[in-house]
Amino acid sequence: MTDYGDEGRRIETTAIHAGQEPDEGTGALMTPIHANSTYEQDAPGDHRGYEYNRTGNPTRTDLEANVAALEGGEYGRAFSSGMGSINTVLNLLSAGDHVVTGDDVYGGTHRIFTQVYEEYDLAFDFVDTTDHDAVRDAMTESTELLWVETPTNPLMRVNDIGALADVAHEYDALCAVDNTFATPYLQRPLEHGADVVSHSLTKYLGGHSDVVGGALVTDDADLDERLGFYQNSVGATPSPFDCFLVLRGTKTLPVRMDRHCENARTLASWLDDHEAVSRVYYPGLDSHPQHDLAAEQMDDFGGMLSFEFDGTLEQASTVVEETEVFTLAESLGGVESLIEQPAAMTHAAIPAEEREAAGLTDGLIRVSVGVEHVDDMRADLDAAFDAAAE
Repeated sequence: MTDYGDEGRRIETTAIHAGQEPDEGTGALMTPIHANSTYEQDAPGDHRGYEYNRTGNPTRTDLEANVAALEGGEYGRAFSSGMGSINTVLNLLSAGDHVVTGDDVYGGTHRIFTQVYEEYDLAFDFVDTTDHDAVRDAMTESTELLWVETPTNPLMRVNDIGALADVAHEYDALCAVDNTFATPYLQRPLEHGADVVSHSLTKYLGGHSDVVGGALVTDDADLDERLGFYQNSVGATPSPFDCFLVLRGTKTLPVRMDRHCENARTLASWLDDHEAVSRVYYPGLDSHPQHDLAAEQMDDFGGMLSFEFDGTLEQASTVVEETEVFTLAESLGGVESLIEQPAAMTHAAIPAEEREAAGLTDGLIRVSVGVEHVDDMRADLDAAFDAAAE
């Protein structure tokens, strides 16, 4: 496992301590919730580091330092949602710029690219980012951003961050990596050459399905300053309470991720041998096309998997409706297990023909494997498969 911070601490220690010191005035161990909208100034323009809550908040500062340290980065910015962080990266671009990204990105990412920023004269190409020749062929002189997910949502493709960063830099473009699925506990894109890392804090870093947030991390001071300008100007910033909740979540990220990964490995192997399942998408399986890359680039294989149910669309819908341990819901990364049908839920914003072309079929089922006992998960899915077969 990689060393973290100036003192060479491991990530388990960093998760608990980075950005968080006992309060100087009271000795309070937990970061206080600074519920302020404004701050007293000692003289006009002479403040003590904070002037207005949208611009900065002490609770948010601690969260930003914590997430940056987890990613091994110098600078962190927190946002009110993962989409807020993605939007802020797009704010860096200008009319006429071009973006290359994956053909199976998260549906909300696809939506903001095509239904929001195409209206402002940005151009987007969606390609298989595991095919580096296809990525290079899509790059142009006007390409300013290569947006990468790894593992991808929901087909669990693993992208070579270092190789893609090299392609982006050949064209003087930024390489941004959405690290939500892997988390910094398993993968740190800045170590592989990425310029900026994006997170939905709603997911594993929050970890308890009770907060929505986003984050960006970079090592580039100039880039961070630009991101900070848009963070303040647009104002998609999290509340102090939301920051407090995510800080509570990051403390247990390592222990939670260990259990998520253990359960997902077990469940993926079981599903891979199940007669009701035609295909399993999980990087930890030897059969996964990028298994070797995942083993090299990641410290474990994560808690997300998808599978193709061997039946009709209606039968697949029955599976996700009949589970009890798995809750039918969007989102992921909480301690509880979730199940969903991407074509009808998280990726419904992508046109059907584009979904099919990318391999995202109507019968695909995505699972966020929680920390319950894996035997209960298997029994739950088995009962749902039986219900679908009736």
